[in-house]
Amino acid sequence: MSEPFNACRYLLDRRIDDGDGDRLALTGPAGEFTYAELHDRVCRTATGLRAVGLRPEQRVLLFMADSPDFVTVFLAALRVGAIPVPVSTMLHAGDLGELLRDARAAFLAVSSAYVSVADKAVAQAPELRGVLAASDVTSDAFTGGQPVHGIRELVAAHPATTDTYTTTADSPAFWLYTSGTTGSPKAAMHRHGAVPEVCETYAARVLGIGPDDRCLSAAKAFFAYGLGNSVLFPLAVGAASVLEPEPSRPELLTARARAYGATLFFAGPTFFAHMLRAGLPGDALAGVRRAASAGEALPAALQHRWSEHFGIDILDGIGMTETLHIFLSNAPGAIRPGTTGRPVPGYDLRILDEDGHDTPTGTPGTLYVRGRSVATGYWSRYDDTRQVFRGEWLRTGDTYVCDEDGYYTCLGRTGDMLKAGGIWVSPAEVEARLLEHPAVAQAVVVAATDTDGLEKPVAYVVGTPGQDITAAELIAFCRTGLPSFKRPRHVLFTEALPTTATGKIRRVELRARAAADLTAAFEET
Repeated sequence: MSEPFNACRYLLDRRIDDGDGDRLALTGPAGEFTYAELHDRVCRTATGLRAVGLRPEQRVLLFMADSPDFVTVFLAALRVGAIPVPVSTMLHAGDLGELLRDARAAFLAVSSAYVSVADKAVAQAPELRGVLAASDVTSDAFTGGQPVHGIRELVAAHPATTDTYTTTADSPAFWLYTSGTTGSPKAAMHRHGAVPEVCETYAARVLGIGPDDRCLSAAKAFFAYGLGNSVLFPLAVGAASVLEPEPSRPELLTARARAYGATLFFAGPTFFAHMLRAGLPGDALAGVRRAASAGEALPAALQHRWSEHFGIDILDGIGMTETLHIFLSNAPGAIRPGTTGRPVPGYDLRILDEDGHDTPTGTPGTLYVRGRSVATGYWSRYDDTRQVFRGEWLRTGDTYVCDEDGYYTCLGRTGDMLKAGGIWVSPAEVEARLLEHPAVAQAVVVAATDTDGLEKPVAYVVGTPGQDITAAELIAFCRTGLPSFKRPRHVLFTEALPTTATGKIRRVELRARAAADLTAAFEET
């Protein structure tokens, strides 16, 4: 029998044991809690969850804003051996209902901003036993007849017993839904032991988080990336999390950074680009000592522009929902823009060709990762699990190349690579060249067929405010910096790029639009 281990005790009880009870744990517009106050609240909520019938390994979906209530329910569920399942607050009722059914959820925790959607979804989930209402939800908000238990009432009505359900490092802890590498949403199942793995590898040995840090994340806590940034990492070391319940916007987050003293800032490339387009002053993040990026590759030109403007280094890395957090990253003092850096200590990487053989240095292939934070598989998805989880190794679905210095460069999703003139072209390489032009704020390159039915690179470009550029000028600019066959054959300007819930560019949508957009562009000329 393995030694007992519970992630809630690791994140919270250790802080009390180490004398950190008076330190600030959570701050932001929704309120402040010290570690002692948070511990008391979590323990009371855990007692309350047992009282209303939540049992070990039953699922609790969290349809909640980033807030003390989110953190409380997440940790309390871990404490009683249940499985919290944070889900995107951008879901519609039908999609939320589908996830409730897929997870066989026993309870649904909801913040006030999402009550109307949740109320419709509850009717689609016959196995649901009740609703956990955040402190800002009124008692009559739900109309479906399900029992509604207020988190504030649970805290007030139950004692703060410190009992913890007996779990081990290998016990199921929480699920995170992802479309992953195969399309439809599926739950990556994480164990309790995955939490210290990410906290003691990337957070401690690369990010360098310490107890005096305050973490602010543009990525929300229902993402694997945001969960680490806003919950796991700060609590693991006694730091503070700045929780922002509203949707992330450049002006809002920089205001929060100033108001609450953020020292570590987390976002993705798309959000960093939005910050530059927003015209923020260079000292908008004056208290931030370090920024981190993940979700998709950060182009070198964007990284240079952002760091020069705000005076802060960005550590670009890559993680997956299936690995819980970042496993490949640039490090302080060893940043190489345009690359994703080197393996995070504790993780092993391989680049394999189509036949499953390791590629030589400098030769592209599909990236595989091995580490102890990797999920145990997908819930009720046998075929998807077998496709992605290959023994000790996880197939990322990203095409990478490694140089002689051990730095890895992303060439795009394996399925996003395109051929032009019979030669493979990496969209990331063309995008990087486009972003070197000061008139380009964002750029995405996808494949589109020409009038002969041949695949050619087409660029979608969001321009920099106040600067004019033509498609012909950008194509010529690419021609001078790239081999001729890699240049985009057409440039299409757009006000904004479609993104997923995690802020990644929806390349599939752009590929589907490309043919129609090209036809419209030709008709206009």
